[in-house]
Parts: sequence; structure tokens; C-alpha cells
Amino acid sequence: MTHESASAPAKKGAAMASTDLDALRVVGREIDGNVPDAAPDAAWDDRKLHYNLVNPSNRRKFTVIVVGTGLAGAAAAAALGELGYNVEVFSFHDVPRRAHSVAAQGGINSPRARRVDNDSIERFVKDTVKGGDYRGREVDAFRLGQEGVRVIDHMQAIGAPFAREYGGQLANRSFGGVQVSRTYYTRGQTGQQLEIASAHALSRQVAAGTCHLHSRQEMLDLIVKDGRARGIVVRDLVSGTVRAMTAHAVVLATGGYGHIYYKATLAKNSNATAIWRAYKRGAYFANPAFVQIHPTALPLMSQWQSKKILMSESLRNDGRIWAPKAKGDDRDPNLIPDAQRDYFLERRYPAFGNLVPRDVASRNIRERIEAGYGVGPLKNAVYLDFRDAIDRLGAKLVRERYSNLFDMYNEQTGEDPFTTPMRIAPSVHFTMGGLWSDYDMMTSIPGLFVGGECGWGYHGANRLGANSLLSGCVDGWFTLPYSVPSFLAGQLGEDVLPLDDPAVRQTVADVEGRIARLLGGGGVHPPDYFAEKLGAILDRYASVSRDPAELPDAIGQIRALREQFWRDIKVIGTGDRLNQELETAGRVADYLELAELLVLDALDRDESAGAHFRTDHVTEDGEAMRDDANWTFVSAWEAPPEAGPGAGKPIRNYEPLVFKAVPLQQRNYK
Repeated sequence: MTHESASAPAKKGAAMASTDLDALRVVGREIDGNVPDAAPDAAWDDRKLHYNLVNPSNRRKFTVIVVGTGLAGAAAAAALGELGYNVEVFSFHDVPRRAHSVAAQGGINSPRARRVDNDSIERFVKDTVKGGDYRGREVDAFRLGQEGVRVIDHMQAIGAPFAREYGGQLANRSFGGVQVSRTYYTRGQTGQQLEIASAHALSRQVAAGTCHLHSRQEMLDLIVKDGRARGIVVRDLVSGTVRAMTAHAVVLATGGYGHIYYKATLAKNSNATAIWRAYKRGAYFANPAFVQIHPTALPLMSQWQSKKILMSESLRNDGRIWAPKAKGDDRDPNLIPDAQRDYFLERRYPAFGNLVPRDVASRNIRERIEAGYGVGPLKNAVYLDFRDAIDRLGAKLVRERYSNLFDMYNEQTGEDPFTTPMRIAPSVHFTMGGLWSDYDMMTSIPGLFVGGECGWGYHGANRLGANSLLSGCVDGWFTLPYSVPSFLAGQLGEDVLPLDDPAVRQTVADVEGRIARLLGGGGVHPPDYFAEKLGAILDRYASVSRDPAELPDAIGQIRALREQFWRDIKVIGTGDRLNQELETAGRVADYLELAELLVLDALDRDESAGAHFRTDHVTEDGEAMRDDANWTFVSAWEAPPEAGPGAGKPIRNYEPLVFKAVPLQQRNYK
């Protein structure tokens, strides 16, 4: 395998010669994922058996910081607290349950094989690895499936009210990229119910005194000394106070960076500051260009719309996606007969139909829209039609399955999905990229762990629907409570870093200096002005498809916008009080740096894989064409060195990927 491939002469169709890429980045070294030397299906049991343990009486001597209270963060904090560790939990929300995990709608996967439809852990792994287009760790997928078997019982035990069949059995349904039913759900509120249950578990530990909750606190930097993560620096969002907290280990569970595209399905407060600050302190950033475009979001209905709204993938179980066969057909969709409708996913992918993976569905929907077959006032959508399901199942059953989603659509559009087909369009939704971590969820900085979407694990180049809630639960409840104590065992007898340590004082000073620089800008434009412009650049150049001939131009535009930001930014108010403009400005500043790495990663990875769809790497039938000989590895980007060879250029390290149980093959959903 030629991991140095991007330094060799560019292939036919590539826009940049290797010398041009060399001007943007440095190819680094091979890194070790610390994977157990065991068969893939035995790796997790082998690792757990060899983890170091901490005596229960010693656990209270260790302090662990957990940043974020979504599914992964709340679970990790509650589990570690239950075990007896001293846990300091930070959230920029007023209460833990407001974390963005509440936005997940359709369900959570678990390969429990309760439907007798030939599901199994092995089939789950195959679906996950194949769905991620062979750009994730196979052994991670096995852990996800193995621990996923007990996730449902655990979440039910702590209060999640899963839907049930008439006879009392837990209900499940299918999701994109699979041909079995392994998705458990609570109508279209699954993320909300799982998050409430996890937040309650965290609250129990807060009441017990093992977890200490710090609300309305935003992490603005990571404290590193002697190569180890030793704590964080936070700003109180109400008082503006900047302070440090030190610990024996730090867990980041701060979500994804999809809001870098500005108009995405994520909450407006979702951001990348915690992981980007960690990257600047030495943590590797894996596959930043792997960004998922969700196929079923509400289309933009006005240029003034601030974000997009997700409609659950579960709707594709019973809804049929189609576009008119004639361009510009403005008729009422109910007046367009079947003969004049193009059910294009069913036509192109008969085996999976409307349940193809998200990247495949999004590319096909975007292709229809851009080819002139879009519908709606702005011609920027296709139809998701429940007519046939209502005729087959009855309106009552359809309402039981999707009532809150139908109500939400009606509230946003004024249209009734029971009588008029929904209009849907692709939207940025999830990021498969994130901080690189080894098999134990520890980053390249010892003592810094990740959980949930802020890490890169499990999903490769495309996440299968309903694996997101699963990965957050598995990370928080069943992985970090094993791996973090194993690291802590080696620190027994060691105190946390004192707050007057020079490394702590310097990191606090760095944060205060950055805040002062943002507040001192004498420009005329608010932060959202730059956020929207950045989102437009990324949507144009690095969204559903990426043209290598245009990506260098995108990098130039991002650099110019970043220079303009620091020249023209205007942050009203002061730093000693609640100031949401200041919060936004700091997040946008980090996005302007991360965006360049995202585009560089898209340019560097000279292949198509899953959601990373390069226009110069396409099969004859229009699908993503991987280059397994040269690119079967994780790109783990290291922050640019300040001096010496390669100064100012990020370093692309790489971790080879090995597939033993699921052999490499071209994805086929037809």
C-alpha cells in the first residue's frame, strides 16, 4: 500500500501536481491505532481482559473532566461517577438535557436479531463497514455491534420509552443501507428520549456527589503539559469569567462540526471550538472532509432562513421519493399520474430502493434537482410521498409511526403530508471526521479521550442512519468507563496540576488574549456575516460533490475570508457579561481555520469514498470509485509546526485500515 501516494505525480484528471499539494501540506508518518492483536470479533473482549483496573477505594482519588452532556458525555460522566471517580462535567447549556442529541429522530440500531430476519452482529458489521465505504476501522464496528446488543436493555432500564408492538415486544424498523429491521425508536423522538434518560442518570450522580455539573461554561482551550492533557480553560457564559480546571484525564464529547456549513440541520450553537483547540494543542484531526449530507431535510424556502430542518430518515421506510419526469412540471403533485413520476431511487437501486445509504440518496436527489427536475417554489426539492403507505396501512397506523414528524412538517410548511407529498432536499447533517483516537478512544495526546460525534470512529466515509445514537451510547456507557480507568491506573499517587502551574497560567492568558482580540476588532461586520459567507464557499465547493480543479480556489477564498474576519469583525458588548456575539465570533474564527483543513483533506484524498465524492473518481454507472491500493487509511492531520521543515503546513499522518471479516469490495445497492 502506497501511503505516500499523494506525493507522487497526480493521476489523470487531478487538478494539482504533487508539487502544488506539497506547498499546502506535508506527508507525515504511519501511526498506530493500538488495535488488539486478535481476530476482529474477539478484539474487544481481548482488550477488556487486559485493561488495567483501579481499586474501588482508589477511584475517588482521580478527577476526570467530561466536556459535553449529550448522549456520549452524559453517559460517560454518569458511568464514571457511578464507578466512584470524581467527575467534573462541563456544558455550555443551562441544563444537560438541552444537548444536541435531542435532535436525533428516527431511532437507534441494535443487532439483537429479534425480528428473525437473519440479522446478526456479523451482518451489522458488514452493513456498517460497507456503508462507511471501507474507510473506518473494522474492529471498531465489531465493538459497536457487540456492545450495541445490550444498549437497548440498558437505555430502557434507565427510562427510555421505546415503542412497542401490539403484543408488548419492542418495535423496530429498517433504516438506510440495510435490509433488516434493527432500529429501535420512540416515534420520531428517539434522540430526545435517550438524552432525557441519560441526563437523568447524570443528575442522579450529581445528587450523589460523584459528578459536579458546571453549566453555562464553554471550553475554550486544552491544558497540555509534558505532552499530556491536564485540564481545560472555560469561560462562564453569564459572568464572562475565564478559569481553569485541572484533572487526571479529559473526555471531550462536544458533538460534530457540521454547522461550519452555516445552513445545516444542526443547532445554531453546535461548534468545533473544543476539538479545534485540542487540535492546535497537538491532537490529530481525522478525515475532516468526511461530511454527511442527509437526504431528507426541508428545503430552504427563503434566503433569510437561518438553518435547515431535519426530517427523519425513518420516513423513507414508508415514503416514496420521486420527481416529475418532465422538467419544470409545476402541477399539484397529486395531479401528476404515476406514469409521469420518476421513482428514481427505486429505478436505480431496486434491491434497496428508498433505503439506500444517505450519501447515495443525497447524490441522486441533488442530481435530479440540478438536472432541472426540482419541485417547489424554488425548484430545490423532490417529493417524499406517503400516498401508497396510507392506502396500504391506513392513516391511523401511519399517524402512530410518524405523527410528530408529520406535525412538524405541517407547522413549518403549512402543508398536510397526509394529503400532499412532502418536499425534501439534502442538507449537511453529521460529520464522520473528528479528532483521531486509537482503539481505546484516546487521542494522540495522552489523557485526552473522545466520545460521540467529535471523534472519528466507527462510521468511515458515511454513517448509516441510527448508528449515531448507538455510537454515542456505546462510547459513553460501555467503552470509556473501561478505557479511561485503564489510563488512570498508571497515574495513581499523582496529583492534578496546580492552578498556579506555568502551563495553566499560560493557557488562561492565551484564552484571555484571544477574547481581547475579538472584542478589540474595529470592523463593521458581525460574526454571522462571515459564517454565512464561509458556509456558501463550502456548500459550493465541498458539499455533495468535490471537483479537484476547483478546490484550490476554495482554499484561496477561505484564506481571504479569514483575513477579512480579523480585519473587519465587530463584536458588540463586553466580555464581562452574557455576550452571544462574542461566543459566535470565537466559534466562527475556529471554523475559518478548520474549513481550510477540510478542503485540503478533500483535495489530498485522491479518490471517491462514501460522502467524499470526487468528480474525477466516478464509476461508469455514476457511483463513488475508491482507490484501495493507495488510500485505504485514515488521514490523521497534525497541526503545522511553528518552525523548521514544513513550518506553517499541516502534516498528514496515516493509520492503515485492515479488513479481515468484510473484504474490500465495490459497494453495490442495486
